[in-house]
Amino acid sequence: MAGTAGSPASPLARAERFIWLTARVLEQRRFAYHFLDRDKGSGRGREAVEAALTAYREEDGGYGHGLEPDLRGPVSQPLHTAHALRVLDSIGRCDGPRAELICRYLTAVSTPEGALPAVHPSLSGFPHAPFLPVADGARSSLLATGPVVGLLRRNDVWHAWLFRATDFCWAAVEALEETHPYEVEAAVAFLDGVPDRARAEAAADRLGRLVRKRRLAVLDPRDRSAYRVPPGYAPGEHHFPHDYARVPESLARHWFTDGEMARSLDFLAGRQAEDGGWPVTRRAWAPGPVRESRPIVTIEALRTLRAYGRHIG
Repeated sequence: MAGTAGSPASPLARAERFIWLTARVLEQRRFAYHFLDRDKGSGRGREAVEAALTAYREEDGGYGHGLEPDLRGPVSQPLHTAHALRVLDSIGRCDGPRAELICRYLTAVSTPEGALPAVHPSLSGFPHAPFLPVADGARSSLLATGPVVGLLRRNDVWHAWLFRATDFCWAAVEALEETHPYEVEAAVAFLDGVPDRARAEAAADRLGRLVRKRRLAVLDPRDRSAYRVPPGYAPGEHHFPHDYARVPESLARHWFTDGEMARSLDFLAGRQAEDGGWPVTRRAWAPGPVRESRPIVTIEALRTLRAYGRHIG
């Protein structure tokens, strides 16, 4: 497999060196598939990514072992499983027996409302980020449920678990008033995937007005100090238009003008560090999760820039 053919100073070439130096096998395989694989049609790149992802799969059909770096330990968690679905979706493998096994796990850990908790109590006793506390009882969370339902529905997966989970997400999204950026991201992931496009567009329009009213997106990165960071977030943990609209096709893209999106993408491109990677903005609580998260953030930054036609190399 060849490396990048562009200039050694290009964003992609610099990121490639960072990935080989720091990333887990999964992120190395993902980077190679998305940016170095010249023969995606052969399926070898997909198989390599899926093989690396399988190392995190548990016997119950969920995923664990720190797949989502802020949750440690050998137990399945909804946020790990949402991460796995994003990886599978990105390589076109979010279907068939894989999805069936995942849905069995989701059914087993669901709350009485048929939704997912952000953190399942099985994590108790294992290290985890303090901003993702383990509660005594599992509470339904749009943060965990929205992205999972959106990805499964976008991939035309049909399973009994999805009916009540979809109803929960609709009710949660359409009732949002007091919210925060990560919950908005989860809502967007849901709305971008559900088949009822007219209802999704109406809900997204209302949510976009809420985001602007609550100033949950920094519209001018040069004036970040004018935007309040939500309670519990790290200092400087702002969100920008590109965080909500990761691809131009997202419903969240309509929330922002061309100028606002251009400034956001300029800011994203400019955040590449000297070592070639992008920074993690959420609160650091242990060295390992930060090291493991940076390659993930780097891959997503490059994918977003490329989706908007920005030159990466």
